Amino acid sequence: MSLQTIDIAIILLYLVTTVIIGLILKKRAQKSKESYLLGGNQLPWYMLGLSNASGMFDISGTVWLVTILFVYGLKSIWLPWLWPVFNQIFLMVFLSMWLRRSNVTTGAEWIRTRFGSKQGSRESHIIVVVFALIMGLGYLAYGFIGLGKFVEIFMPWEYVSQYVPFNIPLEYVPHFYGIIFTCFAVFYALLGGMMSIVWADLVQYIIMAISGIVIGIIAMMALADNPLAVPEGWMNPFFGWELNLDWSGIIADVNQKITDDQFSLFTIIFMMMIFKGGLVSLAGPAPNYDMQKILSTRSVREAALMSGSVSFILMPIRYFMIAGFGVLGLLFYDQLDLIVPGKGLDFEQILPSAISQFVPVGFLGLLLAGLLAAFMSTFAGTLNAAQAYIVNDVYLKYINPTASNLKIKSINYLAGLAMVVISIVMGFFAKDVNDVLQWIVSGLYGSYVAANVLKWYWWRFNGTGFFWGMVGGLIPALTFRYIFVGVLDLYTFPLMLLISAIACIIGTYSAPPVDEKVLKDFYKTVRPWGFWKPIHDKVVAENPEFVKNTNFKKDMFNVVIGIIWQTALVILPIYLVLMETVPLMVSIGIVVVTSVILKKTWFDKLPSGQPGAA
Repeated sequence: MSLQTIDIAIILLYLVTTVIIGLILKKRAQKSKESYLLGGNQLPWYMLGLSNASGMFDISGTVWLVTILFVYGLKSIWLPWLWPVFNQIFLMVFLSMWLRRSNVTTGAEWIRTRFGSKQGSRESHIIVVVFALIMGLGYLAYGFIGLGKFVEIFMPWEYVSQYVPFNIPLEYVPHFYGIIFTCFAVFYALLGGMMSIVWADLVQYIIMAISGIVIGIIAMMALADNPLAVPEGWMNPFFGWELNLDWSGIIADVNQKITDDQFSLFTIIFMMMIFKGGLVSLAGPAPNYDMQKILSTRSVREAALMSGSVSFILMPIRYFMIAGFGVLGLLFYDQLDLIVPGKGLDFEQILPSAISQFVPVGFLGLLLAGLLAAFMSTFAGTLNAAQAYIVNDVYLKYINPTASNLKIKSINYLAGLAMVVISIVMGFFAKDVNDVLQWIVSGLYGSYVAANVLKWYWWRFNGTGFFWGMVGGLIPALTFRYIFVGVLDLYTFPLMLLISAIACIIGTYSAPPVDEKVLKDFYKTVRPWGFWKPIHDKVVAENPEFVKNTNFKKDMFNVVIGIIWQTALVILPIYLVLMETVPLMVSIGIVVVTSVILKKTWFDKLPSGQPGAA
């Protein structure tokens, strides 16, 4: 199905809306650095939560989720733990509150509250800035070229080229589309800062919610008239030692996909996901748009509520859409065009092919506008976070600490434009979008875990240990892919973690502890649990009324209940689309029970809504 006039009109209307949002909020964003980068800490938690959820509703992730649901059925609900998706529960329960108590603008600025301002702190501050900017560039380049390739399916160049007054080689057509839509994201992100990003995300979420409901209903209507042919075990979320899904006689090519993914020994994969995911979650958010949304909240309480709302806002609608596309792909597999020139059969074409085949006129434009908005949301949020690091942690820290608001505004614009230009150049040289993503996930996040776990929970850990831990993780993470060729990145994580942890310990004991005053201030302000006894004793000696954080057991209980709650929110809409009544009722029951428990053990125990409240 090609785009009709009404579809094109809907897409153009969305793009014009983003421009208007940027223009309207420009003046409010320019009041101060905090207004631009954090929305002046005036945005309500539910708006920030919706914005955060909207930013996670990205094109590439949706393509992958539709593919794994098609292939692995209900067992696919566990695979997002690779990221891990349940890190939002750790943030909800305690880490968002710890981070927000610091009252900083960026993750790099947070480093000073933990390690002070001496040599070790400067080293750790620099490597966090470098880490954040490399991650930002990688995500911007990945999104840029990924969007272009997606748009190319629905806007064939042979039609569009008639209206373009210059020639573009075919291999650069995705880049051309990427540049066009990137310009809109840059416009509202640069003009309105965090505030315009949040309001544009609201528009995007409304579009995606409507589209998701429509797709799910279309799939349910189709399923009512057609039998669903899937292998035994596809409908069951539980698993044994091995996956045991055999597509022979149904869609035999799927068996090769399972082999290529290396997910056959599912129990081992599951245990490794819990091990890695738990550590990544304990490390807290990486220095990206997720962290910026937490720092933008009005209070400690709202930071927790914002992170808690993300799962509730995102999962049901997103998985209703994903289940809809997965079911349509299974019912009408023979009608899908999954052959990619030069690559052959590609199951990641299920989503775009299903959109082209089954989405009616009008809703096609709405859905494409939503998916474009998803790209622009992620792009704008990443750009805002990168700007925050350049302006706050480079320009104001090392170049011009006394800069005026007018000067800061100019540097914000220049920093944003520079990041966009560099990411576009990287996009032109990126031959494989998936390779860029794997580099980010396996390399950058691999280097992040050990140092960022220790910074929260161990008093003796210092800036030098943080610096060498990050370096000690980054080097093996980026080289293991070439040493252990063909081995799933998840399997090399324990060795990567060991090397990074050793680097952390050696670096820590090669330098003196952090200044005692810095440690006491951090402990009193953030109030973490963990191995802080020497500092706790000194704080209590000075202030006998100080109350220790003894919430470790309660927090871990809430994390477990929260993960069950989140997983039920994922599987519920899938059962709804599949019209499996009994499992659906069980899922609803789990959501209700876990919600009641969290109300009593988490929500009712949150601090007051005052800024900085403990």
